[in-house]
Amino acid sequence: MIVKQSDVAANALLIIPEDADDLFTLRRIIGRGDYAVADTTRVLKQQSDYGRPNKGERVKVRLTIRVDRVELDASVNRLRISGTITQTSNELVSKGMHHALSVQAGDILTVDKGRKWQDMELRLLRRSGDASSSFILVAIDTQEAAVARVTGTHVKIIPNIYSGQHGKRYAAKNASLDSFFSDIAKTVASVLSERDKIIIFGPGETRRKFYNILDKNGLPKERAQVVDGVDVAGEDGIFVFLRSSAMKEAMSASKLATVSAMLDQVMLMVNRGENKYAIGLKDIANAADIKAIESIIFSDTIFKTAEEEDVVRLLNSVEAYGARTFAVDSSTDIGLRVSSLGGMVALLRYAMR
Repeated sequence: MIVKQSDVAANALLIIPEDADDLFTLRRIIGRGDYAVADTTRVLKQQSDYGRPNKGERVKVRLTIRVDRVELDASVNRLRISGTITQTSNELVSKGMHHALSVQAGDILTVDKGRKWQDMELRLLRRSGDASSSFILVAIDTQEAAVARVTGTHVKIIPNIYSGQHGKRYAAKNASLDSFFSDIAKTVASVLSERDKIIIFGPGETRRKFYNILDKNGLPKERAQVVDGVDVAGEDGIFVFLRSSAMKEAMSASKLATVSAMLDQVMLMVNRGENKYAIGLKDIANAADIKAIESIIFSDTIFKTAEEEDVVRLLNSVEAYGARTFAVDSSTDIGLRVSSLGGMVALLRYAMR
C-alpha cells in the first residue's frame, strides 16, 4: 500500500491499495462519517421538455462523499464505499445525492477523518505500506513451467507455459529451450515489480540453466535465486513449493512464511494438548475480551458465517492492544487450512483453560 499526505485537508491521506490485503486494511480503517475522495464516473442524462431523457453520457468526475457504509464484495477484490456526495468537480452532478465508490487494487483514494488519525489506524496503514517484497515463483523443467506472484499471503498463478520438448522415448525433433526460456522470461517480466524477488525451482538442471540466462533476457539476476528440494514443475510445483520447508527458508521475511510458521505452531499445540490457542470466532472473541490474543489468522471464508462488521470490530479491538492480525485467502494451502478450522485461528499470550 502506498500512503502519502494529501493536500485536500490537514488530516487527509492519499492511499493506493496494491492488493487484496490492502483493501481489507481500508475496510478496517474507513468508518461512518469519514470523507472519501476519488475519481469515478456518472451517467448524465439530458431531459427534454416533451420527451423522454436520452441514454445519457458517462463522464468522469471527482467526488467527495461522506461515508455511510463500507463493505467488501464476495471475492474480497473490491471495496464498496457508499455515502452522500458533499463535493463534486462537475456541476451537473448534484450534491446531496447518494453514490457508491468502487475501489480496486491500483485505484487512488483520499481519506479524510476530519480528526487526528488514531495510532491503531496509522499502525495498520504503516504495516501495509512497509510490506516485505513480493516474490515471483518459477517452477520449471524441460517440458513445462508455471509462473506465480506471491503478494502478502495471496498467490496469483499464470497458466503453464509449454516448451514443445518431447520425452526421450520420442524420436521427433525437439523445440529449442532458448525459445522456451524467452517465453518464460517475458511472462516473468510482465508481472515483475521493482522490489520483487525471483525464486526458481524444479527437477533436474533446467532451473539453473534458466537462472544463468536471466540477464540475457532482461531480468535482474541479482534479485533471483535457485532453490533445491522441490522436484515438481508447472502449477503443481507452485503448490508443492508453498507447502515445503524450502519456502519458509527462501521466503523467511515474507508474510506467507510468517503465517505458515504460526499455523504450524497452532497444530503442534493441538497435538500436544496445550491450550495457548483458540479456534473459531466465538472462542477468539472471548479471548479478546480478556486481552489474551497474541495474533490472529483469518481467511475470507469467515465472512460466510459471521457478520463483516463483527469481524472488523474484533480485529480492530485486538490490534488496539498490540496483537497482530493476518488475512489469508483460498489461493494458498494455508488459506484452505484456516478455512477448515472455522475461518479464524489465534495464538494466545497464555492458556485460558
